[in-house]
Amino acid sequence: MKKIVILDGKTLGDISIEKLNEIGEVQYYEATDESQVVERIKDANIILTNKVVLNRNNIKDAKNLEFIAETATGFNNIDIDYAKEHKIGVANVAGYSTNAVVQHTFASALGLLDQVVYYDRYVKEGEYSKSGSFTCLNKPYYEIENKVWGIIGLGAIGNRVGKIAEAFGAEVIYYSTSGKNSSTQFKKVSFEELLEKSDIISIHAPLNENTKGLINYEALIKMKSSAILVNMGRGPIVVEKDLARAIEEEQIRGAALDVYETEPVGEDNILLSIKNKDKLLLSPHIAWASIEARERLFNEVVENIKAFYNGKDRNRVDK
Repeated sequence: MKKIVILDGKTLGDISIEKLNEIGEVQYYEATDESQVVERIKDANIILTNKVVLNRNNIKDAKNLEFIAETATGFNNIDIDYAKEHKIGVANVAGYSTNAVVQHTFASALGLLDQVVYYDRYVKEGEYSKSGSFTCLNKPYYEIENKVWGIIGLGAIGNRVGKIAEAFGAEVIYYSTSGKNSSTQFKKVSFEELLEKSDIISIHAPLNENTKGLINYEALIKMKSSAILVNMGRGPIVVEKDLARAIEEEQIRGAALDVYETEPVGEDNILLSIKNKDKLLLSPHIAWASIEARERLFNEVVENIKAFYNGKDRNRVDK
């Protein structure tokens, strides 16, 4: 039986891990500090990690280590070069959260466009009861139909968002940050054209040298003052201090973020002190984390482990 160590099981939530018992003896940790890694993995054959960093300094003494299962898509927390040198298998999971991220994209965009939080609070705090009117038009809300929806990053998620935006009646345009993605369904435009024409911009791009800081103050002031921004990609794509400034100056209507430059956000993060909080909708990096997505993720991890011990290269990133 293999010894399996889960270093940050809290990132999987309340998903049952019983399937791992078929493979070996499981040692579960909700979270693991950098100082605890060496001791916890020293006898492990298999490690499951999401955010815990595994490098040559902390895995060199794990002499029994055979396989590292990344419980996410990104694997920059793992020293792949060391794994290759020591014939340690590494596999990740991709595509498990597409449905969830697409759904959260629209939940966030609609939350801003429909002013859902404001009107919910308006009723619950008794303002509606006191108003003497059957309705409230304090905060205007807007339809997606006949608007231009601009997508930054036309991968699997961006494509799905585009199709659903079209179903709402929007015109969809996109900007490929790599220059490699192309579509016969949607119009490809320059970054500047996307900024100038879009009523809604959603980000679904990876973080790299082309995207880091892409949405800065210079970009934001090129957007329509009536436009909203939705970031479901990576936090550092948006310069947060520039976004806060643009919102306070009413350069754009508002923004919805699920990802941040630093996670979790610091208590002194400038976004938390914006005056008009109705213009900003924030969620704690949960777009990926529907129950169904996390179940798909864990099932894929189990299958990756089984495939490795059956001599199959399934989702390997060390090859």
